[in-house]
Amino acid sequence: MGDTMIAPPVPEEPSEDSFFSRAVGVFISPGHTFASIARRPDFLAPLIVGIVGSIVLVEVMLQKIGAGRIIRQSLEISGKAAQMTPEQLDQTVNRAATFTAIIMRVAGVLGVPLFVLIIAAVGLFIVNVLFGASANFKACFSVVTYANLVLLVGVLLGLVVVFFGDVEQFNPENPVPTTVGFFLNPRETSKVLYAVASSFDILRVWFIALSSIGLSAATGKKAGTTAIFFSYLGLWILIVLGKAGWAAMM
Repeated sequence: MGDTMIAPPVPEEPSEDSFFSRAVGVFISPGHTFASIARRPDFLAPLIVGIVGSIVLVEVMLQKIGAGRIIRQSLEISGKAAQMTPEQLDQTVNRAATFTAIIMRVAGVLGVPLFVLIIAAVGLFIVNVLFGASANFKACFSVVTYANLVLLVGVLLGLVVVFFGDVEQFNPENPVPTTVGFFLNPRETSKVLYAVASSFDILRVWFIALSSIGLSAATGKKAGTTAIFFSYLGLWILIVLGKAGWAAMM
């Protein structure tokens, strides 16, 4: 009898359904990754990662900058500080510091899930009502939570700004260099222009583009990526115009 040849075991490749492979895929191969997410939706892991990133940034801001300094700088940027005496400004900051810290921590926990929920709900409306597709909410929510992972780049940039930047010049309205408003002086720029410049965030554009790819995959390509993206863009322009109008009135 001849010797039986036993083939060596083939190394297992990481499953395309694992969180790690999907998280990496969002950045390097979004089309393939979102197709996989749409087939087998999951959202818990990316949602937890997003919340943890938000909590870390908030806690670092409170420790390195402090709620009091954040309030003071917000009042100075808005021009309200100039209408107060130094004593009044100090009293306002001291009264609001503890409450502001609580609000920031609550926002750190609830901000990400609420944001993702709203974007997913709007996306569901766009693809099902405007384009007549039949995507389910779990698939839409899952692709948006994975798209939200790109906003962790903003968290990392925010940590760099807080740790290595000038805390006295920290701008709570534009904390990271991903908006045009970050590079403008809020005290010298018109309120309308500053509101518009602060609304353009390259990471948000990236996030909406990825969400559009994912939502298109959730519909089985019945709704196109470009059509979904421009639907989101139209809503974003309306919000920006609203902010500019409010800034002009104020």
